[in-house]
Amino acid sequence: MERIFSSSQQSLVSTHKVLRNTYLLLGFTLAFSAVTATLSTVFALPSPGLILMLVGFYGLMFLTHKLANSPAGILAAFAFTGFLGYCLGPILSSFLTAGMGDVIAMALGGTALVFFGCSAYVLTTRRDMSFLSGMMMAGFVVLLVAVVANIFLQLPALHLAISALFILFSAGAILWETSNIIHGGETNYIRATVSLYVSLYNIFVSLLSLLGFANRD
Repeated sequence: MERIFSSSQQSLVSTHKVLRNTYLLLGFTLAFSAVTATLSTVFALPSPGLILMLVGFYGLMFLTHKLANSPAGILAAFAFTGFLGYCLGPILSSFLTAGMGDVIAMALGGTALVFFGCSAYVLTTRRDMSFLSGMMMAGFVVLLVAVVANIFLQLPALHLAISALFILFSAGAILWETSNIIHGGETNYIRATVSLYVSLYNIFVSLLSLLGFANRD
């Protein structure tokens, strides 16, 4: 009985450690990403283009996951989030040039609200959100098809629908990842950090798109 209690206690301590390290690294990578985004905006760096962005995104994400069990994984995580911050620069520049700095602030506030709301819900209720995995996979397929279709169709309405779906999908991903951490399904804080960061990035960019469209109207 004592051994079972000890094992349970160790598991709880390990889970709290992963959660703490995840939020700590997430905070640092978000700050670093904000710095690279600011530099990219101030110096008006050119957009990397769709192909380079995809190569950089998936290449650095693969590298981060490959090195996640070593200290080098932390450097890879900073390279990944820094690159995405740089990619944000041209987007932010276009909003600032159009006099829509308030839209950026609203998107940041909305992103923070979604993240803290979803995280607080899971951490407070400690509900197992593993049932979302099937819906997340279905949502990913729907989003992939919609994104590919809109490359050819270029429909504003479809673009807005994709942005809204990305917000819902990413909110679900935050719920699922946070639950996965506290229930011991994710034991690597570097992988968890990257997963949460991508969700936050997608929510922010999608809110920029939706709020920017509403502001233009």
